[in-house]
Amino acid sequence: MKKVFFVLVLLLSMVALPVSAVDQYDFKSQEFKEVASQFMCMCGCGQDHFECNMQGCGLNDAFKQEMKEMMDDGLNKDEIKDYYVSMYGEEILTAPEKRGFSLAAWILPFFVLGTAGTGLFYVIRKWIKVNRSSENVSSDTTDLDETEDEILKSIIDEERKKYY
Repeated sequence: MKKVFFVLVLLLSMVALPVSAVDQYDFKSQEFKEVASQFMCMCGCGQDHFECNMQGCGLNDAFKQEMKEMMDDGLNKDEIKDYYVSMYGEEILTAPEKRGFSLAAWILPFFVLGTAGTGLFYVIRKWIKVNRSSENVSSDTTDLDETEDEILKSIIDEERKKYY
């Protein structure tokens, strides 16, 4: 009985051993996608590592394999990110980090656009106000010009009547 039990345990362990040796993550798993999509591909395509489909992109294949091995070793998303940022710098990230100088890279464009838009609004508003006031002044001068023309014509008519 002990021999049968021992053989049965041995057979079960042999069957279970290959199952436990199988990698935890594959290239199409959601966890791998989350990790790979935070890094830019180094082949120059401008896409993240998960989306890069360039033919012969050996860099991408090696990078994916290295990330997969790190995930299989138990490293989490942030640890893998810190490893690659320390190796390649912040240029490898698809989005800049939200701290330090990178925070300025996130905020500065929106701040400049908002300031420029506000300034442009006030400049156009001032131009319109100046244009309206000049129209009022020009209509007043038009009335004065018409009055002067009538006076001048009447004087000329009077002088004509005197001599003709």
